[in-house]
Amino acid sequence: MSSAPNKYSRVVTQDPTQPAAQAMLHAIGLTDSDLKKAQVGIVSTGFEGNPCNMHLNDLARDVKGGVTSADLVGLIFNTIGVSDGISMGTPGMRYSLPSRDIIADSIETVVNAQAYDALVAVVGCDKNMPGAMIAIGRLNRPAILVYGGTIAPGCYANKKLDVVSAFEALGQKMAGTISEEDFKGVVHHACPGPGACGGMYTANTMASAIEALGLSLPYSSSNPARDQSKQIECRKAGEQMRHLVEMDLKPRDIVTKRSFENAISLITVLGGSTNAVLHLLAMAHAFGIDLTLQDFSSISARTPFLADLKPSGQFVMEDLHEAGGIPGVMKLMLKESLLDGNCMTVTGKTIGENIEEAALADGQTVIHPVADPIKSSGHLRILYGNLSPDGAVAKITGKEGEFFEGPARVFESEFEANDELLAGKVQAGDVIVIRYEGPKGGPGMPEMLKPTSAIMGAGLGKEVALITDGRFSGGTHGFVVGHITPEAQDGGPIALVQNGDRIRIDARENRLDILVDEEEMARRRKSWKAPDLKKTSGILYKYARMVSTASEGCITDG
Repeated sequence: MSSAPNKYSRVVTQDPTQPAAQAMLHAIGLTDSDLKKAQVGIVSTGFEGNPCNMHLNDLARDVKGGVTSADLVGLIFNTIGVSDGISMGTPGMRYSLPSRDIIADSIETVVNAQAYDALVAVVGCDKNMPGAMIAIGRLNRPAILVYGGTIAPGCYANKKLDVVSAFEALGQKMAGTISEEDFKGVVHHACPGPGACGGMYTANTMASAIEALGLSLPYSSSNPARDQSKQIECRKAGEQMRHLVEMDLKPRDIVTKRSFENAISLITVLGGSTNAVLHLLAMAHAFGIDLTLQDFSSISARTPFLADLKPSGQFVMEDLHEAGGIPGVMKLMLKESLLDGNCMTVTGKTIGENIEEAALADGQTVIHPVADPIKSSGHLRILYGNLSPDGAVAKITGKEGEFFEGPARVFESEFEANDELLAGKVQAGDVIVIRYEGPKGGPGMPEMLKPTSAIMGAGLGKEVALITDGRFSGGTHGFVVGHITPEAQDGGPIALVQNGDRIRIDARENRLDILVDEEEMARRRKSWKAPDLKKTSGILYKYARMVSTASEGCITDG
């Protein structure tokens, strides 16, 4: 047990040579007694412009109530967020992945500069969770992450909806299979209030992974945004900070390589977002843990895909909450030897101890039994080949098949591809190639949800494949391969593909190849020149100059 729960803040609050700092703290209402207490920074990514984040400032105040009741000082501050759903398919999406690092840097900055002893992060949209976790790993001060929770499902014409329904409705409209009235109906009813996008998309994927890592309270990832359980959780998180600072139980005491393996196993069972690969690699780097693409490949090979959740399934996160939540899923995994229950958590207990009373509800159909999986191995596939020498990430649930070969239809940007898709010019059998959308080339490695949704909405989900050096939304489904490394901007083989080249995607052998002989590829390489970066100033220029490859997690701190 630490003898000084306020071991960081006391440098400011108890040093008699810091009277100005103490005067400023008195100005915000702290008493002499308060200055002897540990200070907990409570960071919220709340802002009004996004349903995933619109309620987080209220939840931060609930956390502060718990911190105060535990006789600690809670101090709320804010950092940024970017709405992936709103920025998707626009130039704004280039700022989404860089926002992860801005979030991490700003949290690290405030906690260190203000000398906070501990941290609670209240987060919502996709990049909020990994951004906060990168900061938590760097800081290594007692910390808990609180997820803002999932949105309730929308409903129109007796059909359950989410945000991806709106994207796919555009494809249906362009294909002439939905009326203007029904198109508007979907748009108006897809997102009924606060909370992150409802399927097993990136936000719910990362929240689930972090619960498996042990840095959020049990049920945090599955408690819905509107449910009273979320407010109760927030207060408990604040109260739990007392125990964490007294025990001096820090994130690096909790999170190990086995914790990350638990997280990968869980998102494999759930059919989680390909973005988890990028984010978990970056998070592991922040924790000083060696995690590679091979870890994802080996765990996916031995772990079944069990969750009938959107985007490839029929249920949403709120359904999983009612079926027993993430602890219920982990209890099943523990029983089937798919999870290490000995890993420590922020409760001061192990995963196994936390889920002793958890269970999936009798008769639930959201999670398949291991004996009857949706797919006997995982959906996350790491593909290597002459198109992806350093790796690529495929999301193969089995519903779209495991092998695709066809002629390349090459686009130099997502916007160019969107125009052709919406004009109905892409044909069944094509392999759409979207390049110069990587971390440097994008810049910012934007998500390709708009083109993949147009493909699905047009009914071409099994007839067309899409490969890119960009990435995909957790809402993407279909035959897709992203994160192709090296990216086109760095002269990767994807930069040399020409219209009509045969592309082969083999998720059985985990290969991605262009069927063009090496002599021809060498000739093309001689005539290739790297294009200028698309930005010459500002944050995107800075990001393009600093960012590592996708296979390394797109880290920006070396």
